[in-house]
Amino acid sequence: MSTVHNTNVACCTIPPVQSNYTPKGKYKSYAGFNKVYVTGPEKPGNVALVCVYDIFGFKPQTQQGADILAEKLNAQVVMPDFFEPAEPWPADKFPPQTDEEKAKLQAFFGGPAKPQDAVAKLINVGKELRSEGAQWVGTYGFCWGGKVTILSGSNASTPFDAVAAVHPAMLNHGDVTDLKVPLGLYPSKDEPVDESKQILEIVSKKPFSDKSDYKLYDSFHGFAAARANLDDAENKKHYEDLYARLATFFSKASGTPLH
Repeated sequence: MSTVHNTNVACCTIPPVQSNYTPKGKYKSYAGFNKVYVTGPEKPGNVALVCVYDIFGFKPQTQQGADILAEKLNAQVVMPDFFEPAEPWPADKFPPQTDEEKAKLQAFFGGPAKPQDAVAKLINVGKELRSEGAQWVGTYGFCWGGKVTILSGSNASTPFDAVAAVHPAMLNHGDVTDLKVPLGLYPSKDEPVDESKQILEIVSKKPFSDKSDYKLYDSFHGFAAARANLDDAENKKHYEDLYARLATFFSKASGTPLH
């Protein structure tokens, strides 16, 4: 019997889509990673962001979102290859069709995509950005990455000033008990509503609750990352709204005007 790490059915069944977008950034080695997508200003300035991609790794839709945030906030946005030396989950093996493939996906969530193991790596990237002069550092993540960002914002030595989770998988209200910074929470209709409600209740009692943000999107799990189909008008509307919302959240939390 394989261990189930991720109980979000939509997360484990909705496939990624192709996109013809050409990302504006470039790749470089950074903060212990061999491959990191970097977009925005050449050096981190007032605001820098770290993106934790979904299980499909570097995809144009996710990179387009990073490009949007870099432009709106005049921020350097970095997206490390969190799965290295392993590979992202292959798109052609999704959704898993057999019990064996389903077990392999759960093993992936317990291995390369185990959120707890990525937290230290994410924190290290945040600290590196600060050492290079970033005055304010935020992070946002999709799917498994949403849990990573929340956990990193709850760490005693967090370098982050705000965290955001977009259609997060493995959502657990216990993760925000020790949250130390504002939270932007943007679930889809496929995430457990009761967990979101409990998270909001806990965050409402935090001293930074006025800088936190929440919106439940009437869309599917993955609508803002690798599963985004921007040829679909409804998906495109939610995608654009999400990135505008993220930009506004980080702008308000950092005191940085939007461009």
